[in-house]
Amino acid sequence: MSDSVEQRVHSTGATRTRGEKRLLASTLAGTTIEWYDFFIYAQAASLVFAPHFFAPLSAEAPGVAELVSLATIGISFLFRPLGAVIAGRFGDRLGRKAMLVITLVMMGVATALTGLLPTYAQIGAAAPILLVVLRIVQGFSAGGEWGGAALMAVEHAPLRKRGYFGSFPQTGVPLGLIMATGVLWLISSFTTEEQFLTWGWRIPFLFSVVLIIGGYIVRRIVEESPVFKEMLQRKAHSAAPLRELFRSNSRNVVLTALIFVANNAAGYLLIAYFIGYGKTLGMAQSTVLLATIAGAVGWLFFTVYGGAISDRIGRVRTFQIGYAALFAWMIPMFLLMGTANGILFALAVIALSFGIGLSYGPMSAMYAEIFPAKVRYSGVSIGYALGAILGGAFAPTIAEALVQATGSALSVGMYVMGLCVISITAVTMVKEPRETDLNA
Repeated sequence: MSDSVEQRVHSTGATRTRGEKRLLASTLAGTTIEWYDFFIYAQAASLVFAPHFFAPLSAEAPGVAELVSLATIGISFLFRPLGAVIAGRFGDRLGRKAMLVITLVMMGVATALTGLLPTYAQIGAAAPILLVVLRIVQGFSAGGEWGGAALMAVEHAPLRKRGYFGSFPQTGVPLGLIMATGVLWLISSFTTEEQFLTWGWRIPFLFSVVLIIGGYIVRRIVEESPVFKEMLQRKAHSAAPLRELFRSNSRNVVLTALIFVANNAAGYLLIAYFIGYGKTLGMAQSTVLLATIAGAVGWLFFTVYGGAISDRIGRVRTFQIGYAALFAWMIPMFLLMGTANGILFALAVIALSFGIGLSYGPMSAMYAEIFPAKVRYSGVSIGYALGAILGGAFAPTIAEALVQATGSALSVGMYVMGLCVISITAVTMVKEPRETDLNA
């Protein structure tokens, strides 16, 4: 048992190549499907949920239904820590693979049922209640999903490719966004506005059933993480990983949460807010959706680049560059968007994706490297979930409220700039972890 798991797993070239390809395909496919489901809700909340589920709220105060609809995006984030705690506990005791399959199925069922929900006009107050319940299930599932996918990728990776391997589950976010936005664009392009609002919006939710079947099959064939297998052989897993986590790693939980807040807030502007914002500028829905897809493609590319470059210059430095870019771009971005020109709007979003990608690509590797193996699933999942609450959970709602209060989108830019200061300070407090032994 003197050799490390990494040395043994990657000792033979051909076997390693086949295994790595299968692993990367699995983490990529699974997270893409999970986030497709999650983002379809976020975009529908911006486009159609207000009139279908919250219309009575705007009878006395215009705009309230839109704010509440966007707020339901954030409600699910409040339950992500619970999903992270439960999935982390069982993931650290029973394995990464089992929890990935469970969370994938949970997310898919909740998404498909959302596509079947009656509206407020049909069943009254029960409609928004059921909508929120299903969104809570999505949040619970998402809380357990990310940590397992990240660890499966990083714990299988060669020492000097952890950032690159870890970027693959991260790319599930922009790929899921591309899929979600692309499906919405197709449906809205081939239906009238009335048809889209009446029944067209349901199709992307129901389409999730097909994706979940494929994702389930892919994830079932992937082997368990070698680090977890090593833990079982050494019987080093903690009987109470959550208690052990907060007794010895509470500082790292706080830091991982704060590191994520600015990235998640900026990401959710792209995911959910810009679509509605473009409509307020008088832009065509199809134009804004295409700009969002362009931004997601940039996010995909720069996420892989960010993970790969972090293997060379370090995780901390890569994060710092990403957050500095986000900070510097916020005000120019909203000035370009304010022109309501489709090309300039798309360019603004694509440029934003550079900072988002560089502050997201190295995350899986860094988070895995700063927690010990026996509490790693719990640590990365809970830190990520808490960061999502503080960052992206209510970012679209806060952005909408700031614009309504100030009359200027520049206030949204200053809000994200403040979060960038918090995140870059937190990541600077981390000792560069890229040479860490993951079996410790």
